[in-house]
Amino acid sequence: MNRRRAARELALITFSQIKKTVKKTEEVDISEIIQKSIEILTGEAENNLNSAVKELVKIREFVQDYEFEHPDNVEKPYEKATVPVRIPMTSDMQGRIDEALNSADKTYSAIDMIRLASMGEIDAVKEYTVKIVTTFIENKDKIDNEIKEHSKGWDVERLVKIDRDILRIAITELLFFEDVPASVSIDEAVEIAKKYSEPESSKFINGILGQVAKPGKTP
Repeated sequence: MNRRRAARELALITFSQIKKTVKKTEEVDISEIIQKSIEILTGEAENNLNSAVKELVKIREFVQDYEFEHPDNVEKPYEKATVPVRIPMTSDMQGRIDEALNSADKTYSAIDMIRLASMGEIDAVKEYTVKIVTTFIENKDKIDNEIKEHSKGWDVERLVKIDRDILRIAITELLFFEDVPASVSIDEAVEIAKKYSEPESSKFINGILGQVAKPGKTP
């Protein structure tokens, strides 16, 4: 994970902790919130890892029970070893595997954050996170109006919170960060949506950001 990807994910957590009534950066200690966000990300990684382990244990138990209770093994002589059997890939099994993979994927974010810290790059991550958060707070109305304008009249506050915050981060970059190509802002937002939100959210977010980026990134 590069520094800016880490900063965007950190900003996503930070956004969730900032009260929507905040209008000025002076009203909130952004550095303190970002530090807390790192702690939240690390704690969430531990929870996700625990969830992944639990799902893998359930899958293992299912496989063992299925094999032991399969007719090929029930009918075999007692003294013979258990015979391997084919396992039907049911939707339940697929769901458990997907849950384990998803949990493991989220855990990598915390590991990457730790790796960046060990490489002395965590300050650069924090710096970019602060830039995203402060720019958004200072331009919240304009950014939210972009979301409203391009989301078919949806009330911004009624959007799924994580989708709204992903859009806010990306539009902050699209409108105010001239050194970030529009395609990068959009691609990063889509990837974060795939990782943290619902399956259909990435298409929704991609569509809105594509509309926002059409006129060009002008403040």
